[in-house]
Amino acid sequence: MASLPRLAILLSTYNGEEFLDEQLDSILDQSVKDIVIVVRDDGSSDETTAVLARYEKKYSEKFCLLPSDNQNLGAKGSFACLMRYVLENKQALGLDRAYMMFADQDDIWVPQKAEYEFQRLLQIEQRESSQIPALVHSDLEVIDRHGKCIAESFIAYQGLKIDRGNLVNLALSNLVTGCTAVINEELANKALPIPNDAIMHDWWLAVTAAAFGAREYIDQPLVRYRQHDANAIGAQQFKPALTVAGGLWAKIKAYEVNPHLSDVAVQARAIRATYGGALNTRQRTGLLLAGFLGLRLGLLQNLLFRLVRSF
Repeated sequence: MASLPRLAILLSTYNGEEFLDEQLDSILDQSVKDIVIVVRDDGSSDETTAVLARYEKKYSEKFCLLPSDNQNLGAKGSFACLMRYVLENKQALGLDRAYMMFADQDDIWVPQKAEYEFQRLLQIEQRESSQIPALVHSDLEVIDRHGKCIAESFIAYQGLKIDRGNLVNLALSNLVTGCTAVINEELANKALPIPNDAIMHDWWLAVTAAAFGAREYIDQPLVRYRQHDANAIGAQQFKPALTVAGGLWAKIKAYEVNPHLSDVAVQARAIRATYGGALNTRQRTGLLLAGFLGLRLGLLQNLLFRLVRSF
């Protein structure tokens, strides 16, 4: 393996003592060794901070534990804080450029995860430009709390369509799971600050990369994604829509309002407000329509979703 630049791995923790050792060990066992794990605890009340202190003492050259600020920012806010910290402290962290990966507290990385994704990211920069905002992500294996396989492919399990990766489609459905993602400094600078109306940090990074740079997908499960009761956002199995019998009114009533699309609508408006001036007409129009997905009539919401998905 050719020598790679130093890599920052961002980890936000919250009451994660049960699986944290396994996650940290899998990061430290990566084939990429020149790493610094930058950790922020989001106000844990269990033994998470004690676990982190133990690892920081043992692997001091690879650990940077941010001082506690006693704030609970949630995953989006905590990872945004970590990104800002890395950008502002590159020299202290030993980074020439701020390449960042994101880690959850309860997953397991396969040994070549960082290597495969980081090499792909560097290939994008070599092929396109080192100034292009870029993101690489992968598939995941879904496991239960005991490590038993639930699904070999997270993407298939969720019914996601990787080829629907343009800006407007990504505004409707996120394809990027943060714990599989690696980004370059240009994307971090472009995406920050993350608006309050963004649903999650990984989703905002995905749409930013789609709008201004490159997003590439590795069709290989490089993370064992642990599904359990305490997940911030869990994997939900995709279920095809049922065929509705009966007349027109029965079909209309059968379309239930999807409350999640109200959040999608708010986020679409935030994307348009933040980036609209730099987008093309088709992108702005798609986002404008997506901003009305909070409709309270299920049939109209469904029809509008299908229309926006065609952009």
